Amino acid sequence: MEPKTRQRLANLRRANRKMPRRRLDLPVPNVSYKDPELLAKFTTETGRILPRRVTGVSAKLHRKITREIKRARAINLLP
Repeated sequence: MEPKTRQRLANLRRANRKMPRRRLDLPVPNVSYKDPELLAKFTTETGRILPRRVTGVSAKLHRKITREIKRARAINLLP
């Protein structure tokens, strides 16, 4: 069944994008707010957190990274 309009088709494709290759090189215990160099890899130069779609990490690890970035910001280790 095809969507009714081009806009709906575009929205469907956008919502169902493929994830990039999984990133398995990052051990979970090493993610800490005390390591701003590692956390900076998951933020843009303006300080926004990159989405899972871009970084390729699992949902569980992304939640942990987000939590640690926010902790690091609270104690001024990250901008």
